[in-house]
Amino acid sequence: MTQTSSPALTRLRALVRSVAAVAVTGLVATAAVAAAPTASAEQYAQIEGNGSTWSEVILQQWISDVDASGMKVIYSGGGSSRGRKDFANNLTDFGISEIPYQGRDEYGQVDSAGDREFAYMPIVAGGTAFTYNLKVAGNQVKNLRLSGATIAKIFTNQITNWNDKAIKADNNGRVLPSLPITPVVRSDGSGTTAQFTTWLDKEHPSQWRSFYGKAGLTSYYPRKGRSIAASSSDQVMNTIASASGNGTIGYVEYSYPLNKRYPVVKVLNKSGYYVEPTQYNVAVAMTRAQIETNKSSPLYLTQKLEYVYSHPDPRAYPLSSYSYLLLPTGKNDRRMTTAKRQTLADFMYYSLCQGQRNAGPYGYSPLPVNLVQAGFDQIRKLNQADAGVNLSNRDVTSCNNPTFDGKNLSSNKLAKIAPMPAACDKTGAGPCNMVTGTGESSTNKAEEKASANPNAGSTVGIKTATKGAAGGTGSGTTTGAGTTGGAAAAGGSDDVVAAGPKGSVDEAASTIDPETGAAVVAAAAAPGQVTGVPVELLASRGNDSRLFGGLAALELLALVLVPGLAGIWYRRRQLAGGVR
Repeated sequence: MTQTSSPALTRLRALVRSVAAVAVTGLVATAAVAAAPTASAEQYAQIEGNGSTWSEVILQQWISDVDASGMKVIYSGGGSSRGRKDFANNLTDFGISEIPYQGRDEYGQVDSAGDREFAYMPIVAGGTAFTYNLKVAGNQVKNLRLSGATIAKIFTNQITNWNDKAIKADNNGRVLPSLPITPVVRSDGSGTTAQFTTWLDKEHPSQWRSFYGKAGLTSYYPRKGRSIAASSSDQVMNTIASASGNGTIGYVEYSYPLNKRYPVVKVLNKSGYYVEPTQYNVAVAMTRAQIETNKSSPLYLTQKLEYVYSHPDPRAYPLSSYSYLLLPTGKNDRRMTTAKRQTLADFMYYSLCQGQRNAGPYGYSPLPVNLVQAGFDQIRKLNQADAGVNLSNRDVTSCNNPTFDGKNLSSNKLAKIAPMPAACDKTGAGPCNMVTGTGESSTNKAEEKASANPNAGSTVGIKTATKGAAGGTGSGTTTGAGTTGGAAAAGGSDDVVAAGPKGSVDEAASTIDPETGAAVVAAAAAPGQVTGVPVELLASRGNDSRLFGGLAALELLALVLVPGLAGIWYRRRQLAGGVR
């Protein structure tokens, strides 16, 4: 049967064709802008680097982000030691490491850049996390807590079973099964290992030095006892998360368990709270980092972390640190050309500004303004080596970074708004019922929500062996193991997870903002600080349009046009159904 169209339907079809034509034209034009640099931009050339796997997750995301703008960046892991060595041997255009060149490594071999001129450039902050695989009756424990002393003893073979009394004490009397502990360490030269052993040497020297045989850090962790080794952070994570991984524990940057949704240890800080390395807790801790500010020093911008380890703030994660890019600055660097330097400059500009917005969601913490400004100063050295490198419109005040406070650039916004930990995270309380490894902050409100739904992937398999903290009772909620349930009497019963002492008060945060749900810090604990819901800054960047404006326009155009086109198409189908 031949179909006919009403005048209304004819007009509708014309409208659809018109809107579609405009949409297609706009999308094609915008895609062209996003895909290629403008005529005034310098040509890019592919750059290559390798090194740290600690920072590789965020680095690969940045590489993906800038690809549409014509920047081609190749990065392979292999560990910080390899990154420093390959950069020194002119095998790469840049390297990434968690520690600076040591002069000589632990084996007495040269560890320096030789004659190659370079500068250290902090690129991202983060926390070294302890991820683990521990099952009870087939169910995974997801809220484990450990003190620094207990961690040190586990990784120096002084604590070898999960039912050890020190682990029991860290978890407020909760008993774990008799199961051998298998530490998983790095087999390759690793910045993660160097950061971890620096902390061990500074905070727990008696355990570490008797195990290692001398003082100081190492990039190659000694493999002794039941420990097993794996190359790269990714392989450490996969080994722990494997089907045969029950009983294992290892150290990786927080991004790896976060992206795998795998639990991490809450580590005891100097304030007496067990915390995990969320972007907020790392930001707080790094406010105490000491940075070498002498520009004539070969260690300019490198970090000293002693005061980070001992930060008294209840939110601070002790094992927080930065990662560095090795930036080639020599005028006659044999690997570098104007196009390569331009690629590296624009890639680093993106990383320090817009790219820092991805840091938190990927398991890292954005750099504060002082290090971003110092990074800009380092990038200028590329122009000093080659006047052909274009660094126009590079201003830190227009940098789109979530740590920046537009009213006070000397302030770290993330550290100011970081929420206080839940009462059940304090020594002698809890453990909290919240799962770890999700990137979510542990707060009183979050704990109340988790305790209200204890079977939604929360804690399992921890038995209450003693009564709760003074004045407390068990939560009366069963674990996800499906074992004995029922209400818990005072102190709880087997197979019941206590959600923390009933009626306990968080000493650091006694009130909750009714609108944001965040803790309001008592003046005695942290004068002048009020926590709140994190809000990313949306200030535009002076030169964003040249490199990345096309992508933003493409997203906006799609958001505006696609729903409208879909609605028109749907109404057309309705009309057509009644016309023959």
